[in-house]
Amino acid sequence: MDAVTILAFAAVSFVGIATPGPTVLLALNNGSRYGVRRAIPGMLGAVFSDFVLIGAVAVGLGALLAASEFWFSVLKYCGAAYLAFLGVMLLRSKGSLDVALAEQGGGSRSAIAIGLKSFMVAVTNPKGYLFFSAFLPQFIDPTSPQASQYLLLALVFSALDFFIMFGYAVFGSQAARFLKTSGAIWLERACGGALLALAGSLAFYRRATA
Repeated sequence: MDAVTILAFAAVSFVGIATPGPTVLLALNNGSRYGVRRAIPGMLGAVFSDFVLIGAVAVGLGALLAASEFWFSVLKYCGAAYLAFLGVMLLRSKGSLDVALAEQGGGSRSAIAIGLKSFMVAVTNPKGYLFFSAFLPQFIDPTSPQASQYLLLALVFSALDFFIMFGYAVFGSQAARFLKTSGAIWLERACGGALLALAGSLAFYRRATA
């Protein structure tokens, strides 16, 4: 795999990651609620999910989901239900700016819980498996060992993912400092509404058929 291929992969990945999705929205919300430092476990959870998804695609799970309507539907509805649950929780949040700023110093939310939430959002989304199944093979040289190539692409993708989520978390953290209490609550509710919209789109998402 040459440098041009890696740069092309990085450029396309950057655009795809930067487009707001569930894990990016969680990074924004975690940054506004807990601060950048405490949002990092969520980013790491999402990065770990990148390796899981790409590894699953490398061993053929993406192809299985593309071929099996049953398993695709199971994963799809689990993912949609989890996104909807998170969205409703954010919409019902009674938090305030003062609470958000206080928690930036180390609130009650554990790092494991923050990281697990982002991880679960990613690994229960079948669109991720299908995306990688269609996207990654375009950058894989079939005449060379594939495991090392998948690993390299996973490292590039996860590094970009972390960098972009970090940027969203910084934005959320700064927004929480400058917004009034009601503004901070509405920012959180906006993230909740976006997650609900993503849950709806996932619930009605269908596999591409030949």
